[in-house]
Amino acid sequence: MKKIVTTLLLLATIGAHAQETQLFDNDWRFHRGGAQGADKAAFDDTQWRIVDLPHDWSIEDLPGTASPFNRDAVSQASGGFTTGGTGWYRKTFTLPVTQKGKRIQVQFDGIYMNAEVWINGKRLGKHPYGYTSFYYDVTDRVKFGEQNVLAVKVRNEGENSRWYAGSGIYRHVWLKVMDPVHVAQWGTYITTPEVNAAAAKVHVQTKVMNETSSTAAVKVITHLMDANGKEVVTATDTRELTPGAVATWEQDLAVRKPALWSVQSPVLYTAVTEVYRQQQLTDRTVTPFGIRSITIDAVNGFRLNGQPLKLKGGCVHHDNGPLGAKAYDRAEERKVELLKASGYNAVRCAHNPPSPAFLDACDRLGMLVIDEAFDTWEDGKNPDDYHLYFKDWWKKDVESMVYRDRNHPAIIMWSTGNEIPNREKPEVVEVAKALSSFIRTLDTTRFVTCGVNGVTEDKDAFLATLDVAGYNYARDKYQTDHQRLPQRVMFATESLPLEAFDYWMGVADHPWVIGDFVWTAFDYIGEASIGWLGYWQEQGFYPWNLAYCGDIDVCGWKRPQSYYRDVLWKEGQVSVFVKPPQPSFATNPHKVDWSRWEWHDVLASWNWENTAQPLEVEVYSSCEQVELSLNGRSLGKKATNRSNKFTATWQVPYQAGTLKATGYNGRKAVSNAVLQTAGEPAKINMVADRMAIRANGQDLSYITVELQDANGVRHTKADNQVHFDVEGPGTIVGVGNANPLSKESYQLPQRNAWQGRCLVIVKSSGQAGNIVVKASASGLQSSQVSIAVR
Repeated sequence: MKKIVTTLLLLATIGAHAQETQLFDNDWRFHRGGAQGADKAAFDDTQWRIVDLPHDWSIEDLPGTASPFNRDAVSQASGGFTTGGTGWYRKTFTLPVTQKGKRIQVQFDGIYMNAEVWINGKRLGKHPYGYTSFYYDVTDRVKFGEQNVLAVKVRNEGENSRWYAGSGIYRHVWLKVMDPVHVAQWGTYITTPEVNAAAAKVHVQTKVMNETSSTAAVKVITHLMDANGKEVVTATDTRELTPGAVATWEQDLAVRKPALWSVQSPVLYTAVTEVYRQQQLTDRTVTPFGIRSITIDAVNGFRLNGQPLKLKGGCVHHDNGPLGAKAYDRAEERKVELLKASGYNAVRCAHNPPSPAFLDACDRLGMLVIDEAFDTWEDGKNPDDYHLYFKDWWKKDVESMVYRDRNHPAIIMWSTGNEIPNREKPEVVEVAKALSSFIRTLDTTRFVTCGVNGVTEDKDAFLATLDVAGYNYARDKYQTDHQRLPQRVMFATESLPLEAFDYWMGVADHPWVIGDFVWTAFDYIGEASIGWLGYWQEQGFYPWNLAYCGDIDVCGWKRPQSYYRDVLWKEGQVSVFVKPPQPSFATNPHKVDWSRWEWHDVLASWNWENTAQPLEVEVYSSCEQVELSLNGRSLGKKATNRSNKFTATWQVPYQAGTLKATGYNGRKAVSNAVLQTAGEPAKINMVADRMAIRANGQDLSYITVELQDANGVRHTKADNQVHFDVEGPGTIVGVGNANPLSKESYQLPQRNAWQGRCLVIVKSSGQAGNIVVKASASGLQSSQVSIAVR
């Protein structure tokens, strides 16, 4: 009983003496364009717009228009025809006099890009890379009891990205107030060097700073808490720390019968670190972590906690579709939830470190992660990309990635980059060695990889710098390379949806091939139309603005290729699709042969005109056989197995009604999929993914809006414009429909349906209550949904 009471008291006081970390996202003033003198504290910004972070000005409508897209945008197809430029942010704040004597720090989770920061007119520094976190100690430059002004200039200029990056302070900002004796930034490092069912050894490194003018006796106590908040073990160490010194405490703690973190059971422990100076508590930090082991070799493949696990992976860009690059915690969490629901157990962060919120969600939900550093090194892919800064900044950015992220149990590999040019050259191999070696000085518990294209023998020296060879589009090398180099472990860092069967069979059949990461798991803005018009891209591709190659579209809805992947990864799956009589979009007669990121042109629709020619129907199934029926009449059974890549096809004369595919194992019907002809659109149906959200000014609810006939069947050709009204403590922060050619605003309270549906995203305010979202369209019965804000 005494132990439980002590634990509860410890948890209750965590916030009382912790590093006081304040979310610094609200009430910034923003100006799009130049603002000479805006770095000065006295600058008049009263005419600037007030915004809350995360913020991305490239997803907003261009001035004087109702669209963020422009055929003449510098970004062109790569950036989805969106516009960057220069933007300024300013925030005025007051620190209480009681905080004088504390250390004050400002942390930015991510700014795209070329950020310059000032406080009270004094320059703090610059940060070119748009994807790594950075921070400044501003203690000597702030005033207590008076107004302070934090100013940030952001320059997203020129051709600097191969995909949509967004513009601005698109991740969180934090204000930290700390005692002069405190845990250093990202100063806790937790590893689990010994793990088994009976016991685990947890090693905790704690870096402590003494920013006082006197020597101090500093005691560090580390409490390990289980998932229920119960303390399981404690370690205590004391040492002298001289003025200005930084020292690292090394503590080993034994955990009996640990609950292991896995993709099926992502159990998290918490390390509560207390720092005492002369017996006075000065700091307390809280670090979630997982107890798990990972191994990789060419015989046993990838093993998590000693159990073999094939990586069912997908590459993921950082944007959040209708929200642009804005990294709301809920948007990041929802992305992981949707991937888990579609069978994924791993993601590759392409091609940059993700937001902390994304990694937190992967930890909680059980999603393995490859954390990637760069898309380019010294040789650029665009005139204004990161190659301009690589030599001066790569070590700082790698440190930021690894130090910030190395306590996440979800991360299993660090990636040094993607498709680096001139991989066969000795000087590039030397850079590869330097990157891999440097990462291993920061973290020895994970493996190093890189996405490599053009895998041939002249890339062997480059691949030898890695622990795991990342193969982009090279499944044809799995067996021949294994014969040459039997110890090499490989996996598809990128693969083509059209070849999903062949890629996955390569994983299933070969233990040295540990996984497959499709390009891509989620669709994204930019690289416009690679999933249809393909390469080479040109200005004439406008108004295409989405890549249109993801398993899941930008609204979070599964595309046909995702249902096919279900068949490869799950038992008892059946889905049915129809090839339209005419192509869904105009095709590109100049598309090159190797550009194959599309999927078959098929739709989940049974609304067609009566045609003389039968329609081709595809059924994907992991059952032994499937039966197709039209209006209750059987069209026959067909086997679905490896011989036909789990796909059966029929030629079906069109007849309105119900098309049904039923999967059988033996004589037993296992599952079915149905397409039904819809009547004329008659009503709107709204379904929210969450009926209750937090009143924190950040939480989101995603509402799917369908146009249905009188019987509740979605009309897959309906494209009516839907208007939205919101009442209560919330606002609309995004609308979308996943149409890759739509130029519509993501901001206005309206959206045309595409394939009979659209999406509206609402954000809570800081007040409790009910958000009522109403949807209406001309000639249709309207609808509404109520979201509780607590």
